[in-house]
Amino acid sequence: MIPLEPYYELSDADLDSRIHAAKATLGSACVILGHHYQREEVYKFADLTGDSLKLSRLASQRADARHIVFCGVHFMAEVADILSAPHQTVILPDMAAGCSMADMADLPRVQTAWQELGALMDVEQVMTPITYVNSMADLKAFCGAHNGVVCTSSNASKILQWAFAQREKVLFFPDQHLGRISAFNLGVPLEQMVVWDPTRKNGGISPEALRQAKVILWDGYCSVHQMFQPVHVEQFRARHPGIRVIVHPECCFEVCRMADLSGSTELIQKSVRESPPGSVWAVGTELNLVNRLKHEMPDKQIHFLCPTICMCSTMFRIDAQHLCWTLENLVAGTAVNVISVPSEVAQLAKVALDRMLSIA
Repeated sequence: MIPLEPYYELSDADLDSRIHAAKATLGSACVILGHHYQREEVYKFADLTGDSLKLSRLASQRADARHIVFCGVHFMAEVADILSAPHQTVILPDMAAGCSMADMADLPRVQTAWQELGALMDVEQVMTPITYVNSMADLKAFCGAHNGVVCTSSNASKILQWAFAQREKVLFFPDQHLGRISAFNLGVPLEQMVVWDPTRKNGGISPEALRQAKVILWDGYCSVHQMFQPVHVEQFRARHPGIRVIVHPECCFEVCRMADLSGSTELIQKSVRESPPGSVWAVGTELNLVNRLKHEMPDKQIHFLCPTICMCSTMFRIDAQHLCWTLENLVAGTAVNVISVPSEVAQLAKVALDRMLSIA
């Protein structure tokens, strides 16, 4: 294996040149996936761009791509591995690229919560577990094993609607904000939602409140989207009368309710791109995506909703040095940082993913 350290001595120009050369050598045998939140010096080399599930599905359809290099975070690469063909290998350029939200709900604590809820009610009969796609593979497998399902930011309300048609309650993890706004948009009052604290017995919720709740939300959140606050919306509306505010549903309930639109990264981009020249927007999502939109559409005023820098610091760990190192190792015949989900976990996780795809 080629060591990584010397790559940090290369100039930006040398890195770009060597990445281009490695891509040319590998050809269609390698596909590079770039998530919308990826830094520009890596994103520009992506063969496919999009959100995590879209990228995984597209990569799996490229039969000639033996190597899938996912410039995202760990759970995204896991989904790519689950959906990929047996001859395809998924690689994460930097194994330290994780997701703090995904880490907030781990399998042991979710299993404990399920057991504690099971002592109060027949969970298999009354409750559907739903995990946001921003979670580890073993949680997707947990949902697959318990008649549950995966959701994305674009289909969460539709998945919840399906779940309520199956059973009366939902356990939603790891992002409480997506679960709350999605359930509220379906008409579930806030009074019928509770937040489960995994560090406390029964989530810190009384048995009576748990029995009455329709939605049990895991106490998890995105460290980027939690930075957007109602005061930021108020300030932009005061400074720019007529401005349109669009945010990701991982933002808090109040921000989502104050915004003109709330939706996935795909919806955010589509809405801004299709608006007429001269449109003024405040966008509440990760900084790299917002900056990309500003560069792409200089005929519009596109503002970053938060006054401080909000970027996915873990995805930022994948830099041009790691990408170059990854590709040149492939050229030399070595696949580094391979993501391989155990078969028994992958099978159950795929049950939950396929159930989502059939519903949404």
